[in-house]
Order: sequence, then C-alpha cells, then structure tokens
Amino acid sequence: MLKRIIEWSVHHRLLVLLSTLALLLGGAWAAVKTPVDAVPDLSDVQVIVMTEWPGQAPELVEDQVTYPLSNEMLKVPGTKYVRGTSQFGRSSVIVVFEDDVDLYWARSRVLEYLNGIQGQLPEGAMTMMGPDATGVGWVMQYILADTSGKLNLAQLRSIQDWTVRPALTAVKGVAEIAALGGFEKQYQIEVDPAKLLAYNIPIAKVVAAVRASNQDVGGRVLEMGGTEYVVQGQGRFENLEDIRKVGLGVAPGGIPITVGDVGRVQLGPEIRRGIADLNGRGEIVTGWVVMRFGENPLEVIERVKEKMAELEGALPPGVAFVEGYDRSGLIKEAIHNLREKLFEESIVVALVTFLFLLHAQSALVAILTLPIGIGMALLAMRFLGMNANIMSLGGIAIAIGAMIDAAIVMVENLHKHMERNDREGKPKGHWELVVESAQEVGPALFTSLLIITLSFIPVFALEAQEGRLFKPLAWTKTLSMAAAALLSITLVPVMMGLFIRGGVKPEAHNPVNRFLIRVYRPVIEFVLRHRWPVIGAAVAVLAITVIPWRQLGSEFMPPLNEGSIMDMPSLFPGVGTAQAKQILQQRDQAIASIPEVDRVLGKIGRAESATDMAPMSMIESIAVLKPEDQWRKGVTFDSIQAEMNAKVKTPGVANMWSMPIKNRLDMLATGIKTPVGIKIFGPDLATLDRIGKQIEAHLPMVEGTNSVFAEKALGGRYVDIDVNREAAARYGMTVDDVQMAMMAAVGGMPAGQTVEGRERYGVLVRYPRELRDNPQAIANTLVATPSGAQVQLGQLARINIVQGPPQIKSENAYLNNIVYVDVRDRDIGSYVADAKQMLDAQLKLPPGYRLEWSGQFEAMERANRKLRIVVPITLAVIFLLLFFQFGSIAESALVMLSLPFALVGGVWLMWLLDYNMSVATAIGFISLAGLAAETGVIMLLYLDQAYHERRENGTLRGRGDVTRRWSTAPWSGCARR
Repeated sequence: MLKRIIEWSVHHRLLVLLSTLALLLGGAWAAVKTPVDAVPDLSDVQVIVMTEWPGQAPELVEDQVTYPLSNEMLKVPGTKYVRGTSQFGRSSVIVVFEDDVDLYWARSRVLEYLNGIQGQLPEGAMTMMGPDATGVGWVMQYILADTSGKLNLAQLRSIQDWTVRPALTAVKGVAEIAALGGFEKQYQIEVDPAKLLAYNIPIAKVVAAVRASNQDVGGRVLEMGGTEYVVQGQGRFENLEDIRKVGLGVAPGGIPITVGDVGRVQLGPEIRRGIADLNGRGEIVTGWVVMRFGENPLEVIERVKEKMAELEGALPPGVAFVEGYDRSGLIKEAIHNLREKLFEESIVVALVTFLFLLHAQSALVAILTLPIGIGMALLAMRFLGMNANIMSLGGIAIAIGAMIDAAIVMVENLHKHMERNDREGKPKGHWELVVESAQEVGPALFTSLLIITLSFIPVFALEAQEGRLFKPLAWTKTLSMAAAALLSITLVPVMMGLFIRGGVKPEAHNPVNRFLIRVYRPVIEFVLRHRWPVIGAAVAVLAITVIPWRQLGSEFMPPLNEGSIMDMPSLFPGVGTAQAKQILQQRDQAIASIPEVDRVLGKIGRAESATDMAPMSMIESIAVLKPEDQWRKGVTFDSIQAEMNAKVKTPGVANMWSMPIKNRLDMLATGIKTPVGIKIFGPDLATLDRIGKQIEAHLPMVEGTNSVFAEKALGGRYVDIDVNREAAARYGMTVDDVQMAMMAAVGGMPAGQTVEGRERYGVLVRYPRELRDNPQAIANTLVATPSGAQVQLGQLARINIVQGPPQIKSENAYLNNIVYVDVRDRDIGSYVADAKQMLDAQLKLPPGYRLEWSGQFEAMERANRKLRIVVPITLAVIFLLLFFQFGSIAESALVMLSLPFALVGGVWLMWLLDYNMSVATAIGFISLAGLAAETGVIMLLYLDQAYHERRENGTLRGRGDVTRRWSTAPWSGCARR
C-alpha cells in the first residue's frame, strides 16, 4: 500500500504541493495563535469548596463543616480523592477528579451535591465554590503603592477592594483577584458592660437594634398627578454618627437611650489572616491575578497591564501600580531560548545534510521537510487544544534529527539509482527513477519512523502530574514524526523529482564520505574477522554498565529554574500577628540584601482566595532574581539558595525552599510543599501529633536531611469556656444563651453591613479590648439572664487555657498530619529508601495508624510502576512491527538486541556527570532507543539489498566471503550507507 501511495503522490504532484502549501500556511497561523506558557499545566482537575464560618475554632469547623462536606463529596462521580482543611473560621474541601474529567462537568456535579447537603451545615456557615482556576493560575502579582505618603494601609486596601479588584476581575481570562495585605475597614461598636448594666440592656439587644436600624425598604409605587413615583425607605448607615443614634430604649423621663450612650463607635480593622511585605521594609497592599482555566497566560497578563494603565487615571493622586511577580518574563525567556535552540538545531541539521550530500538541491529537499513537518505539528497542536511550552516545543526539538532521516536516505538512494542509470546509458526516465528509488526504501523508512512514534507509548501511559508534564512532549514528538512519515511517502518523492535533475556527484567524489570510509574500513574489517571477541567485548561492556546503573540516584524531575526562589519556612502554630510580621520582615530583609535579588515579595498567612489556605504560621516569600548577566562571578542558582539558607537560619524555624509555580502545583496536587512528605493517618489528633514529633526527631539522622518539620496537630492555644449546665439552669438559661453572650462580648457579633456607594463594610458589636484580653477579664463578662439580672460569665462557665489543633487536615475523611522533609545534596529515591528503613526499625505505630510517603517521591514511584508495565508491552509491539517489515524473527531480534547496547553510553555519561535517574531521563532513553531501532532498520534494509544483489550476481558464494572480502555485502551495506 505504501508503494502505491508513493506512486499516486508522484502522479498527482500538483495536488500534493497545493496541500502542502495549505498545511504550511495553517502551521504559520497556529504558530501565532497557539497559547504560550512556561510549563504545561500540571494541576489535577479539582474543585474547591470553601466555607466561611467567622470566629469558629478549627475543631468546630472540622466537625460541623469539613467532615460532612468531605463525606458528601466522596459520592461525586469520577472523584479521585477529597482533601479537607479546617482553620480558624474557614473550611476548605478540595475535590480532586480523575484526569479525563472535564473541569466544568466536575464543577456542576460538585454544585449538585453541595446543594443537597447545604441544609445540614450550621447556621452562619457560608459555602461557596472556588474559582475555575488551576494550580498555575497565579500568573501575576501587583503592588498598590502610595508615593505621596498621605494614605494609610486601610485606605489603600479600600481602593484595592472597591476600585481595582472589580475592574481587573472584569478583564477577559481573569478568574479572580486575590487581595492581600493592609487593613479591611470595619465599623466597631465597643459597648461598656457597666453602662449596659446601668441601663439594664443586654448586649444581644444592642446587636438586634443595630441590625434592625440598618436597612432600606421598598414601598412599591404611588401615582400622583398622572405620574408614577417609586416609594423607598432609606435607613442604611452612612457614617459613624448614624450608628451612635440607634435607639436601644427609653430611660425614665422619656430620655432615649442610644448606642452612643452605652459604648464607643469607631472605625477599626477586620481581623487579619494574612500580611504582605516588600523587601522587609514595611507592609504593602497587593493583589494576585488568578487566571481562568484554559486561558493564554501571556495574553491575560497583557490585558491586565492594559487595564492597569487605564485605571491609573482613576486612582487618587500618588497611588500607582508597582510590578511584583510577573510570569510573562519567565514564559518569554523560556520560549525564546527554546525557539532559539530549535532554529540553531535546524541550521546545524541543514549544514550537515549539505555537507554529506554536496548537492544544494538535494539538501533542499531534506531541509524543507523540517519547517513543513513542524508546521503540521503546530497545526495539530492547535486543534488538540495544546499550548506551546518548554515540554511541547521540546518534543519538536527531539524529533528534528529523526524527521529529516527519511528524506536524506531517500535522496541518497535516488543518487545511487541516478549513478547506476547513467552508467547503463539512461534507460529509465527521471520520474520512473524517482518512483523506483522511493519505493525501494520508503516502506522500511515509514516503518522506522512508526517505530520511533510507537516508542513513546510509555509516555502516553503516564498519569497524574507526570503524565500532564510529559504528554505534551510525547504528543508533539509523535505529531512531528507522523508528519515526517507522511511527508516521506508523499511530498519527498515529489520534491526529489522536481529539484534533483542532474549535477549529482558520485559518492566517491565526496571528500567527507571518502574520509569516513577510509576511517571505517579497518574497523569493519577488524570486526568481521574477530566477530566473536567483539561480541564478547560488547556483552562485557553491557554487563559492566550494570555497576554505574545501580549507582545512579533517582528523583522525579530535575528542577526548572523559574528565575525566582520561594522562602517557605513553617513557624510554630499560634504565632501572633505582630510576631509573624516581625519574623517575615526580618527574613525578607536578609534575603533582599543578597546582590542577585531584585526584590522580595513577602507573604505570611493567606490571601482572600479559595485557592490559598495558608495558616498564619506559613511564610511564602518570593525572591525575584536579577538577570544572570548581573550576578557576581561564579554565583549559581544553587549557591544563591544556599546563601539565603545561611542568612535566614533561625532556631526553631525549619527552612524550606521552592519556586512559585512548583510550589503551587505541589501544594494543590499532594498538599506537600517539600520534595518529600510523610502523611500520618489515624483517628486521634493527639496520637498523630506524637507520631509526627517522633518522626521529626528520627529523620535528621538520615544523610541528606536539610530540615524536618512536623505540623503541630495540637500546637494551637485556646481559651476554653466550658458552660456549667447546672449553674446556667439556676438562672433559667440554656447553654446556647451563655455561648451567644460569650460570642457577642468576646469575639464580637456581626450586626450588618454599611453600603457606601459601591463599597461595603461590616459592623461589629463587642466589648472593649481591655475587657476581653485575658481569661480573668473574660470571666468578668456580664451575661443577661431571662429575669433581667446580669451575672458574670465566670459564674456560668469554667475558663481554662488549653492546647488544641491550629488547623486540622484530612484526606478522604480520614484525619492526617504531615511531616515536611527538605532533602539537599542527595537523590530522593535513595533518601526515602534509607528513611523508610530507619523508621521501620525505630518507629512503632499503634493499631489504626499508617504512614504514606508523598510529595515528589509519590509521583516518581507512580511513574516507575507504570513504566515497568508499559515499556515491555511497547517493546513487544515494536518487535511485531519489525517482523511485519522483514518477515524474519532473526532480523527482528537483531534490531531489538541492539537497543540495550545503544543505551550504554548514556548510562556512563549520567554516572560521570552525577545525574540522577528521573522521568525526564527515562524518556530520553526511550527516545534514544527509538532512534537506535530506526538505525537498525535502515542498516538491515541495505544489508539485505547488498546481500541479495551479490547472491544474484555470484560475488557472494559462501560464509567465508563475508569475513574475507571487504567489498562484499557487509561492506556495501554498512560502510557505504
């Protein structure tokens, strides 16, 4: 069939050329329109369900919100696992789906089940779905700066929330703007308990009165004089004075009692769960641009910058946008470097082709297959919805050398036929020679290219993060090779006929070929005469290669240098806001002092986004590095990180380093921010905490441990108010009555919201700070009884300082705790092997508890398990293809046996360069094996031709001729090809 396709293409060459032109134009269009990013989106298909339950402790959030939601979400079809996190006042449930599930289908299913359980959640719990964004959606950070010095952080935050955020959220491709830093304005009513007692007004009545006095109503319509008037009643608070005038009752003599009479009304900050800093010099107000799923990050960033330029005119004088983190620089640099390498590779291939053919028109035939094949691959990428990144373009780079092989062999074969035809007096026509020469080698070349394509089946079999990382490379490599295979039997014969019409020099006249043949001649003679010793030596080298192979370390992936370093230490839980801010600024200032650091964008705690659940004990500062040409001599990325590690080393703080994109992917995929993490599963938080501490004590003894940090499952501090039911009953009160009074006085009770144009601010009622800042003051809090009397809270409840969970994590509704392990100067595979062995010997787990190793190690193990199954199957398929081509088990086995020998050099080179085995290097070896198989197929093709030709003309009479005569089949089939 392939021979018929070649013949059809030559006879319909105009149609072939027009089709090629159309494909080339389509490829050029795809090159311009294809979305561009630095790396593939490695995020799982996931939906985040976030619940706000203000003021509630993590245990309460876990029991009444996170656990019920996690159980319900496990029922959603296609779910892989469900991870839950409970923090102070907030719950996050991340539903992770199988890879083939559509994101928007997943969101609709989650919403369906969420509606079903909404009624079972406690009153006041506000549930919402996170944005339709992925782990790599945080593409840009900006800073809202005041150069005039007239605005405070609260005013800047208001501008951020009510002017900037709505405008940027409306930009096409933006899922949300995650605000961070500054102070959110709040109207606060600090009531005086002595005055409440004097007026005999309970605090709950203050809350109710404020709520009832802050609303607008509609009175439908009124018609007067033939005109319709809409009736509306305006009652919203407009300023502090409106709140002070809210009536609470009437004193003797008809004197009204107002909120202003019983307390102080003022503006204050909302409780903060996140702080932002710049270079350790002070707090800032900032925002993160979170990109919508499937968008082009470069275009989104450019659109956001355009909108910022428009907005600057609407900002107060002196307020401007300052660049923070911008991924577009990394994207452009990565793609530019790769495109440059692609161009350089194409030039080298073109020069080598011309050097060996020494015929410009012949070289042109081979060279033209490159842009056409690449254009076809880009067009297919566009239709498949793939973006251009270092992996997808890397697949094209890998394929370039093999793409041109078929064209070169076919051109060279035409040269031979033309030489022979000239010697015989030109009995055959030009196009007849083209068809004959192409049909002679075309099917075998097509098979060899198909083998290279099929060699990447194991890559397509990868799943989860490693699959999403390498499948773009496999797709583009496959598409490029498929394009080359199609061109080899359609366009290449046509171009050979059009361009190669004469002036072809015999191979013997090429000085390069003559030199190589002269060098190769003694080698092939020696090999053929001493074939068994040579085979024995090759087998010995292969056997010895097992030694360096076993000494190679293992890791998931070599790290990609993103041009930024993320400082991610974990502090002890329960750290206060002031102390957290101080630690953040000290670390940022130390990092910013390194000459190679351009700026440090500090962050502790969480931003206002469902995609960020960082506690106040987690720092995530980004150090943006200067261009490498501005670095000190001899400084490397690793040495900068080591210098940072030394500068910020602090007792009690475990240093951990990552990079922005990598960090978000790791945290959302596994919940682990370090290369290695240990998840401890079990039913009791205290036991989980104890096991974590034991692991934290043991692992530093393992070589390669940079830092170990076990999350403190019980490290939080609580003021525990335990209601005495008997005492409450004596006053005619229920537990709920006492707790509501405690919430209102100590934590504060929301009493509505002000509406100031487009701005919205909360109203809070509570006691003054000095009356609630210690257990004794809380015990003195007055609680109103049904009889009208007011008693102290200490008479109704026991107040103690206890330890509890700062946050609670779960997976598939099972409680877990995590130990973070940062590994340095050692490969992940051998480290985990030693760590497992040590923990098995030293750690005794109680019944019902188990360990699960996670992080990069989890992905590495999953990829290795898959490759062990798929690679043998792929080899079997390739063997069948070889058998169909040659019709001989011996020749097929000969090609297959060459594969391990082709990998020997790669193993030794990795050992000498101290590289680790990873999924990336495994794919490199797979690609190498495919090329080795292609070389074997071509060599066997010419060996068979030379063998049969000499048998027919009688120059090959027996086995001895193979070893004694260099001019016979092996010489002609190997050296001259």
